[in-house]
Amino acid sequence: MAAPVGQRLSGKRAVVFGLAKSGLSALRLLEREGARLAALDNRTEAELGPLAAELRARGVALHPGPTPDGLLREADLVVVSPGVPLALPELRDAEAAGVEVIGEVELASRFLPEVPFVGITGTNGKSTTTALTGALFQAAGRRAFVGGNLGLPLSEAALSSTPYDVHVVELSSFQLEGIRSVRVNAAALLNLTPDHLDRYPSHAAYGEAKARILLAQAQGDVAVANARDAAVTALASRTRGTRWLFSSQPGSGDVDEGAVADGEGGFLLRTAGAEGRFVLRNRALRGRHNLENAMAAALLAHASGLSLSDIQRGLDAYPGLPHRLELVRELEGVEWVNDSKATNVDSTLVALAAFPANVWLIAGGKGKGASYAPMVDASRGRVKAVLTVGQDAPVLAEAYAGVLPVHACGTLEGAVRFARENARAGDVVLLSPACASFDQFRSFEHRGDTFKALVGALR
Repeated sequence: MAAPVGQRLSGKRAVVFGLAKSGLSALRLLEREGARLAALDNRTEAELGPLAAELRARGVALHPGPTPDGLLREADLVVVSPGVPLALPELRDAEAAGVEVIGEVELASRFLPEVPFVGITGTNGKSTTTALTGALFQAAGRRAFVGGNLGLPLSEAALSSTPYDVHVVELSSFQLEGIRSVRVNAAALLNLTPDHLDRYPSHAAYGEAKARILLAQAQGDVAVANARDAAVTALASRTRGTRWLFSSQPGSGDVDEGAVADGEGGFLLRTAGAEGRFVLRNRALRGRHNLENAMAAALLAHASGLSLSDIQRGLDAYPGLPHRLELVRELEGVEWVNDSKATNVDSTLVALAAFPANVWLIAGGKGKGASYAPMVDASRGRVKAVLTVGQDAPVLAEAYAGVLPVHACGTLEGAVRFARENARAGDVVLLSPACASFDQFRSFEHRGDTFKALVGALR
C-alpha cells in the first residue's frame, strides 16, 4: 500500500488526470518538485495537438484516451482536475489500493506560505465576490493572489517566486471535492440553488460538496454565510470557528454578528471587534446581488485583518468584472451594459433586478431548455422592448408575445443598431442573453467582446 504523499515528492510517481488549465498548472508544480510524471486526458493525441509533443519533451509519460490498466493503482499520488469526477471507478480503485487522490487546490495548498487563505463558494456570485475581495486587499496595498476557479489556478501562487500576502480563491464544488486538509481561514458560502445535478445524485449531495470549504477550519477562523438561505446557514454552522451572517433584508433580526443592508444603498457591519457603515456608490456594485457580494467580501476582508476604512476605499475603487453588468459606455444619456456572462434565465433575472426601468433587453442565443416565464414576469414595468438574437429568438418571442414589444434582430450587430436608433436619454441597453453563446460565438467572452466593440464604434 502506498503511503500518503506530503510535500516530499522528489522521485515519487505522480499522475495528473485531466489536462485543462488546472491540470497543466499542477503538472508544472509537480515537475518543480521532482516527481516522476504521468498524465491522463480523455482527448485523443490529435485533439491534444502540440501539447502532446511538448509534454513528452518534458519527460511526462502521456496517456491520451482511456486510462491504462493499473496506472493509477501503481502511483504514489494522483492529482485530479475539477472536471474529472472522483467517483470514477478507476479513481475509487486507486484509493482502495492506498493511493492518495487529491485535487489541484489541495496540492497547491501544501506549498503555500502560512498567510490568510480566503475561500469563496456558492452557486452564484462566486466570481464577483472573489474578484471584489481580492480588490479590497489590493487597494489596501496587500499583494493578493486572486484565482482558483476564477482566472489562475492556485498552483500558480505556489509556483510564484514572490510570496503573496493573502490568497483569495474561488472554489467550485468540483474543486472542493478534491480537498483533504486545506485550511480556509475565512470562508464564504454565498447561496445554494440546484446545479450540476448531472454530477451529483441530489441537491443535498451538491450542498455537502460545498460544505467541504469548512473541512479544516479551526478556532479563530470565520465562516461567512447568507442569512436569507437556510441551507447555507445550516451548513456554515459546522465551522469550528465563528459564523458571521449577512442579509440584504434591512433590519434583519437574524444577524447578531455580520452585515445587514441599511435600506439606503449601503450596509452595516457589526462584529465583536468592530462596527461601521459602508456606502455602495460604485456602479459596478449595483443590484441586490452585488449588495450581498459586497457584504460577503467586506466580512472576509475584515476577518483577514483589513480596516473598515481600507474596505470602503476598495469598494469605491472596484472596477467590476468583464461581462458581468459591465458598463461599456454612456452615449447621449443611454447606458450600454454588457452582461454576456448571463448564460441562463436565473442570471438574467439578477441583471434585470439591477435596473428599475427603461431597459432595452438584448436576449437570445443557444437556449438551455429552461422556461422564460420568470424573465417575462421580471420584465414587466422595467423593460421597454426585447431585442432577440440567435437560435432561441423564436422561443423568446413566443414567451413575450402580448406582454412586451419584441423585435427580431437576428444578430448582435442588428440589435445594437436597433437600440441605437430607438433608445433615448435615461434608457439602458442591456445585453443579458439568458442563453449560451455557441450558436453564433466561441464563448460568452467572445460575445461580450463583440458587443463592446460594436458599442464602442457607435457615433
